[in-house]
Amino acid sequence: MLAEWTAECADDSPHIVVPWSDAASGLHYIDLRAESYDVAEISEAEHFPALGRALRSLNATRSPLLTSKCDAWSMDTPEHADALQLLALDLDTDKEEAHAGFASYIDILWRDRALFASAHQQQDRLDKIVRRAQRLDHPHAKLECTLRPAMLDQKAALEGYAVTLYVFGLGPDHATALRRWELALEDVVALLRSREFEVPRTSATID
Repeated sequence: MLAEWTAECADDSPHIVVPWSDAASGLHYIDLRAESYDVAEISEAEHFPALGRALRSLNATRSPLLTSKCDAWSMDTPEHADALQLLALDLDTDKEEAHAGFASYIDILWRDRALFASAHQQQDRLDKIVRRAQRLDHPHAKLECTLRPAMLDQKAALEGYAVTLYVFGLGPDHATALRRWELALEDVVALLRSREFEVPRTSATID
């Protein structure tokens, strides 16, 4: 798997916020740690079961993470033609393997308070995640992580950092690209839930 990370932490960079709401669309934050079955309220998870499974796993009781927003989309449309071409170049893929693509993002927040508050610690963690992900056997998939400022306001307002997790799958047709994305997402979630990234029992958490 191709894997890399970047940072967008300028004052005017997009922030990851929990909880959030959008008055125009009526969409709002769903706390899956409080009730995992509320994943049914997330339309993207309903349309793409692999995304729903990922969200439930990332928000599970023993997970070191919680999630904010997510989305999933097909890349084999005119509006995503340039992004699909760039993905094929990044993956150094033959033309016959690059007719279709599928992508998703999930905003993730680390529950460990010290880790959540530290850009430096999260950068170290992203280095580890990228190194582990590069060993995954997904030659037609890409993981891209973007470190961003974050605001968490549940029991108390906390400022820190979070990550937008992008997963891409490429293929000769839509069905193949979708399946490659599903498999890559499953392995990325398993990596994030691995023992290496568990919250130490002595750590204070943000929920």
